[in-house]
Amino acid sequence: MNEFLIAIHRDLTSKNQSPSPEQMKEAMKPYQDWIAGIAAEDRLVAPPKRWDVDGRVISTAKKVHQGPYAEGTESIGGLFLIRAKDYDEAVEIAKGCPIIKYGAIVEVRMAIPAA
Repeated sequence: MNEFLIAIHRDLTSKNQSPSPEQMKEAMKPYQDWIAGIAAEDRLVAPPKRWDVDGRVISTAKKVHQGPYAEGTESIGGLFLIRAKDYDEAVEIAKGCPIIKYGAIVEVRMAIPAA
């Protein structure tokens, strides 16, 4: 089994947030159930954590930008680790994220084992 990072990106800062605060309220229980299902299958390596909406981004010029994004308004709304056999399996798990239907983007990255 490999470890995969699941990063949920959403617009947390613009005037027309996507998902909206109302949609996020609606999605919270299905999201918690989705995470519980992953944990019940012993695939949850590290549980989700909540992150602030400020953040900082450092560019190549070592300039520090206020906000959790380099360009645009999307930022990380959730981050956790799962176990899966391969990318296909990890992507299938990630597709279950109920916040996708409200405009969130889910990114999947495989951890590279230490050499």
